[in-house]
Amino acid sequence: MGDVEERVTELEVRLAFVDDTVNGLSSADVEIARRLDLLERAVRDLRSDLVNMRAGLGGDTANEPPPPHY
Repeated sequence: MGDVEERVTELEVRLAFVDDTVNGLSSADVEIARRLDLLERAVRDLRSDLVNMRAGLGGDTANEPPPPHY
């Protein structure tokens, strides 16, 4: 029975390692999702600021010719 007990112990150790790894990856996934949400909000805010700045400058600047130094 010593061989069976060693194998079971080895499997328990491996399972504990896998369980720890899965928990670590899950925590990392939560952190990545949180950061992605923050970045999406920041991009949305920047886009809104840009639209507001363009509106404050007189509207759509896409049809204006480039300045002479270009």
